[in-house]
Amino acid sequence: MTAAETDRFDAVATARPGVLAVRAASARQFGRHTHDQFGVGLVLDGAQDSASGRGEVRAERGEIITVNPNEVHDGRPIGGAPRVWSMLYFDPEALAASFARLGAPAGSEIAHPVLSDARAAAAFRALSHALHDRSAPDDLAIETHLLALIAPLLGRPPARRLIQADAVQRARQRIDDDPAAATSLDELAALSGISPFALIRAFRAATGLPPHAYRLQRRLQLARGMIAGGGRLADVAAAAGFADQAHLTRHFVRAYGLSPGRLAGVSREG
Repeated sequence: MTAAETDRFDAVATARPGVLAVRAASARQFGRHTHDQFGVGLVLDGAQDSASGRGEVRAERGEIITVNPNEVHDGRPIGGAPRVWSMLYFDPEALAASFARLGAPAGSEIAHPVLSDARAAAAFRALSHALHDRSAPDDLAIETHLLALIAPLLGRPPARRLIQADAVQRARQRIDDDPAAATSLDELAALSGISPFALIRAFRAATGLPPHAYRLQRRLQLARGMIAGGGRLADVAAAAGFADQAHLTRHFVRAYGLSPGRLAGVSREG
């Protein structure tokens, strides 16, 4: 890294109010300070020691780091070497609903200052990616990844694995009936009769995908059929639940390896 790259901080707004994303690379030592937000991050490279209200901890590459609102903490790079990390800062109100969905009482705090958990790290990356898509945010995906990230951080026993075929079938049927609808996780859970977090786990176990990813596949299948039938791409995108034609194209190419326009051309040739 160059000198400039070892002391760089970038902050961007996200698709959800009350959530700020920060990416940092620095060899700087930070003195004792506080935030009025929850902070959840991922160490991307390097390592640091820090004193927190939950004890002295060391965080290394691939580990989740956290801070609670008004918790006094510092940050010291190990051996003076730079470390790189990505953070999401949540206003307390932005996490209140997620805490409630996980059965945590009002005013709960994150238990673990550092957590080595590959699934939580993957959830952080997926959540960060979903939050950065401000042009076409997927609220169902955001909430799914957020719950997957927060659940292990609370230090509570994991939700009991509920493989309830009827509950999953009700949620799945709602998506199948109208994949273009912006059905929320809470709506699917209410329809299923189980908690949002339990639904995510049960749905993934039954279908191989969480609800938001399953819905995306159904939207793509719907769009593909409409394109093959001669539908105009802009109309297809809107009818299948995509924000616009560019949004459809991005996911279509990722899934099928060819663009909607190319499929339309092939269909016309046939």
